[in-house]
Formats: sequence, structure tokens, C-alpha cells
Amino acid sequence: MQSDEIEAVLAGCELFKGLGQSEIRNIAKLCQETSFDKGELVYQQGDFGENIYIIADGQVVLERTVDMGSREGRVVIATLGRGRVFGCWSTLLDEPHIMMLRTFCQMPTTILVLKGAQLRKGMVSDTRFGFNVMERLCFLLRERIQSAYGAMEKM
Repeated sequence: MQSDEIEAVLAGCELFKGLGQSEIRNIAKLCQETSFDKGELVYQQGDFGENIYIIADGQVVLERTVDMGSREGRVVIATLGRGRVFGCWSTLLDEPHIMMLRTFCQMPTTILVLKGAQLRKGMVSDTRFGFNVMERLCFLLRERIQSAYGAMEKM
């Protein structure tokens, strides 16, 4: 992807929507483009997390494995497409984290990978920018929690 394409994905992304062009450009410099095949894992439940992922094209399934006593079950929390974000939010708080979901691609998918610690540096140095990202993150997390509760009700 060209830098202007990466910036367009970021500008339309649920986490960065509403940010200024210079802020988007700075975030784009931190992104690494990665491609995945259908069925390929982005990460496993239990992996150490340090990245935030932005879907540029394709779909990713967020799935949680649950111990149900005599058996193990899998619950789909959400299926995400272009402009949606997933990954390790704790890195924005400078906290290590073990991933609580397994994520895999439902079709060939292109993802922008961003180290949470690098984004955090920008958020700390520009508190207005940091507040805007954290506010968007709060809305995102609320949505994910609601999705998780909805998935549990179907069990």
C-alpha cells in the first residue's frame, strides 16, 4: 500500500476517526502492512500482546475459547471488516497483556500493524491527541463488551 492509502484507512478507522491529517500522517509512519491468508491466525488466545491491528481489507473473526467443564467451547465475539480495530489495548496504558481472544482471517486480509508502545509515546507527548484516542477507545471497548455479553447469552 502507498502511504496515502494507509492514511485513508487510518482516517476512516474507528479508533482514529476525527483526527487531523497531520496526526493521521504521524500514525501512518508507525504502521507496518501485513497480509494474511484465509484461515490464518493473527494471534492466539494466550499470546503476549503488544500490537494494535487495523483492518485495511478483508475480515477478521474474534473468538474466545471457553472452558465449559467437561468440554471446551468457542464463542465468536465479533467479525470485523475494513476500518475496524483489534488487539492489545493495554499497551496504550504501558501495561503488558496476554491476549484474551483468538483472531483469524475469514478471507484474505490486509492489516496495518501498530506497536501500542509507539502510539502511546505520541499520546503522552500530545495530550490532546492522547485524549482523543482514549475517548474513541472507550467507545470501542464498550462495544466489544456488549458483543461479548451478547455472545455469552447465546451459549
